[in-house]
Amino acid sequence: MASLRAHLYDLAIRLAVKRRLGKTLDVLAIRRAFESARFPEPPGVAFTPGEVGGVPGEWAQAAGTAGERPTLLYLHGGGFIACSAQVYRPVTGRFARAGFRVFTPDYRLAPEHPFPAAIEDCSAVWAALAGAGPAVVAGDSAGGTLALTTIIEARRLGLPPPAAAALFSPATDLIGRSASFRTNGRRDAMFRPESLMRLVPAYLAGADPADPRASPIEADFFGFPPLLIHVGAREILRDDSLRLADKARAAGVPVDLTVFPVVAHAWQLAESFLPEARSSLDGAALFLRRALEAGSHPGAEAAA
Repeated sequence: MASLRAHLYDLAIRLAVKRRLGKTLDVLAIRRAFESARFPEPPGVAFTPGEVGGVPGEWAQAAGTAGERPTLLYLHGGGFIACSAQVYRPVTGRFARAGFRVFTPDYRLAPEHPFPAAIEDCSAVWAALAGAGPAVVAGDSAGGTLALTTIIEARRLGLPPPAAAALFSPATDLIGRSASFRTNGRRDAMFRPESLMRLVPAYLAGADPADPRASPIEADFFGFPPLLIHVGAREILRDDSLRLADKARAAGVPVDLTVFPVVAHAWQLAESFLPEARSSLDGAALFLRRALEAGSHPGAEAAA
């Protein structure tokens, strides 16, 4: 059962984001809408600028902690056109408080830097982190897509894969074939189908949307690490997650799928307010830790 706060948050997002987006064709206006909402940072977390693999970003670590911490690469959402490590501090800070040392890259954004610039940046970061020892990856929305493509690129480049991945409402099919694009158009608190698909040409700039790096649902999932997938029942992107779970399981990949009622897209950002956000993030942290513990050693820090 959804909390009362989830219902209130759904209404707030409808008024603040969905109505504001409307039918605008201006990608920069969409960027401003995505970045307009800021949420409180979790207390007790140190956020410091850093660079990994030549890509700038931000480290998050619980203040006053010492010793080795498992490394988490967090890839932020924002439709490939918006947001930053700083915007996502509520999420990365929560993971830091759960015991991770988190790096969030400020990967290049479209339309100024279209596909595959973001993928190249995320892969460069992963190459550097993977060289330091076992680590995990997580991301939401477009960041969930990039988490999957980072695994795909790690395999192509012969790099060690993440020990596990946590995906929050990933966009897995940029062709737009999922049934929920139609059935959840009115129910989704943030997006209309046409608003979401408007971001695709800005990101791909003529690239093939069937490329597995653009639409990971097209990938071969054999040998993928365990996946945790959280998605909202009302989201336009719901079936992107359900199809991903089905295809990954068919390839023998362990999948932990939860469909949350009522919650709006990217609800994890509201961890200071929503019990569902805290449940999602804490469940993901536990999943990732267990995956690391199942390996030979718990992970290693990379040099900032």
